[in-house]
Amino acid sequence: MSENLYDCRKAYAQTLADIARQDDRLVVVVNDSVGSSNLGGFRDEFPTRLINVGIAEQNQVGVAAGLENGGKIPVVSCAGSFLSARATEQVKIDAGYSHRHMLLCAQSPGLAYGALGSTHHSAEDVTIMRSFPGMTVIVPADPAETEGAIRWAYSELDGPAYIRISRMKVPAIHGEDYAFTPKATVLREGEDLTIIANGVTVHRALEAADRLEAKGVHARLLSMPVVKPLDEEAVLAAARETGRIITVEEGTVNGGLGGAVAELTSEKCPVPVKRIGVPDQWAPTGSEAWLMDHWGISADGIVAAAHELRS
Repeated sequence: MSENLYDCRKAYAQTLADIARQDDRLVVVVNDSVGSSNLGGFRDEFPTRLINVGIAEQNQVGVAAGLENGGKIPVVSCAGSFLSARATEQVKIDAGYSHRHMLLCAQSPGLAYGALGSTHHSAEDVTIMRSFPGMTVIVPADPAETEGAIRWAYSELDGPAYIRISRMKVPAIHGEDYAFTPKATVLREGEDLTIIANGVTVHRALEAADRLEAKGVHARLLSMPVVKPLDEEAVLAAARETGRIITVEEGTVNGGLGGAVAELTSEKCPVPVKRIGVPDQWAPTGSEAWLMDHWGISADGIVAAAHELRS
């Protein structure tokens, strides 16, 4: 794993521009968020294919749905907190119920806005989007996975996808030969327990797995970028073969990745599941890094949870 840190938004913008050069159906709809979405270069190269509706997120989704109805493949670029909450009805009806092929790209998701507080956090976005029938939900871990997720959702799906675009800089998890798959990727083998992580928590989980290995605890680590549809085969294999599961996510433990894993295992292979993420609390004031540590969404928190499960 690289020690350098990278911005997934750059990979996002570069990928959209590359697709747009080859496919004139791609159009981007933004909510006065060109700068925060890193789309200045896209706007300059494709001035007629970036539509800025201003601070009107509900209208933004509706405009995108209309463009899709007219033969375009729209990309909605909007802060995760406003896309998942303010525009919930439009996402539900215009994108989900109407089964529009559109990419709902959540900028600065999770806890990325840090000290701006719960009004700007989107800790509950995965839970909301996962509840809509036919909605694919993707939480990439690094730039390569971000690029792969966008290309896959654009070319392989025929309905809507909600994709988190991380603002927190992350190390490169995947090498140059990486090819995106909607299935789980095994980053570490192990038989004592399984850690399932996605997004900005994956590199923290890697550190935790290495530290556990040094203590003689062999943890399997699954990177799970697609929360819906969940890779049930990988989760159930982990439950059967390791007997304990820890989930780690930058979002609420109620209904997100941890909820999906707990629901599945409780029905088909009951095992102890420890969910690490944002608890059922409003956030105190603090940076994104402080909040992650505060709630144990960290290598320390994962290691402590592993020892608790094994005790």
